[in-house]
Amino acid sequence: MEKLKYDKPVISRITAGVPSKFGLPSKQKIISEIDGIPVSRLIEEYGSPLFVFSEKTIRNTIAEAKQAFETRYPKVQFAWSYKTNYLDAICNIFHDEGAWAEVVSGFEFEKALSLGVNGSQIIYNGPEKSEEDLELAINNDAYIHIDHFDELYLLMKITKKLNKKARVAIRVNMDTGIYPMWDRFGFNYENGEAWNAINRIMLAGNLELTGLHTHIGTYIMAPSAYAIAATKMANLFVATNRKFNHWMKYIDLGGGFASKNPLKGAYMPGSETCPSFDEYAEHISNAIISSEIPHENLPALFLETGRALIDDAGYLLTTVLANKRSSTGRRYLVIDAGVNILFTSFWYNLGIFPSKPVSDYMEETTIYGPLCMNIDVIRDVVNFPHVKSGDQLVIERIGAYNVTQWMQFITYRPNVILTDTEGNIKIIRKKESMETFKNSENKNI
Repeated sequence: MEKLKYDKPVISRITAGVPSKFGLPSKQKIISEIDGIPVSRLIEEYGSPLFVFSEKTIRNTIAEAKQAFETRYPKVQFAWSYKTNYLDAICNIFHDEGAWAEVVSGFEFEKALSLGVNGSQIIYNGPEKSEEDLELAINNDAYIHIDHFDELYLLMKITKKLNKKARVAIRVNMDTGIYPMWDRFGFNYENGEAWNAINRIMLAGNLELTGLHTHIGTYIMAPSAYAIAATKMANLFVATNRKFNHWMKYIDLGGGFASKNPLKGAYMPGSETCPSFDEYAEHISNAIISSEIPHENLPALFLETGRALIDDAGYLLTTVLANKRSSTGRRYLVIDAGVNILFTSFWYNLGIFPSKPVSDYMEETTIYGPLCMNIDVIRDVVNFPHVKSGDQLVIERIGAYNVTQWMQFITYRPNVILTDTEGNIKIIRKKESMETFKNSENKNI
């Protein structure tokens, strides 16, 4: 008879059935399938960890956003934020739904062109645009959003050399009551810098001022801040016409809409506090329509929100590697997905759930990834049921930023699959292998 393994006794707080200030605990959530496909099948066929994106969710979310804005404002144009998730398959879905491309680098600009996006439907943002990047944008008739005076002067030089006009806008930063104020990017509204930039552009022979752009921050929970931004943009819009008899074509309110992910330190779940698309749309449209802009000259409204459109569509499937106890008795869980592929775990208390019914007993648990780094923490503390090595878990709402900010560190980056609207599964990015690195490294040095 095999000798039983000794486990040191620990004292733990019992949470099962005990009410908190929010009432009795709810039944443990289970995510057993994605778009009708069992999690166990997906892991068996494509490995663990595994990124899964739902095309159905993407299309439903963009449809909801368009409905909210297009019913409140006559001219709306969404542009997909490439930095949020630039996998080809994901970008193509948004372009198929009518979104333009919003890019912030020469790399992203080239990627948009490679996907067949017409240059006249590319918005080029960001503080770093080389001379070569700007020439590419000018030659493709893109909308260039100027970030600083040095870029403005460089554009004047390039357009003169090419003897071509550039379609430009300026990025404006402003006080909208959001702290911290994002004044790193663009020209300031309050100190007159933005108005100065507009005057210089209007005096330049080869620059066509087509619009105004602002991006007031990220994960903005107060839709009223967008109303303040839209009002100030409308003031610049009207002032430009009064002085130069020139109506611009659009106002770009950028992105920054929150997703339902709860930020670390948040008191309530994101699903309860996150504003809806309708709330954002109501504040933005009211501000522009109620401004001094004549209705016949209303600008197109550009929107570049990324996180709110893609977060819900992404899942990370993972497998439990081990259960452990800390020196203080705290339960530790080790899974096979780390912060190297889940960057947003530094920002959010991500939802992590079993893929099948497990123990009803819940215990405060710290969930670690597999990396040999102490910072590899997926959840600092979460009430979690007892699971065993080999059990499969699902991390939800990870569609934004993780597959653009991930890194190859210690482990290979995994497969990424898409479940399409007909229930088919497609690999949209293959798992890395040793060949991935051998093919890009020079072994003869």
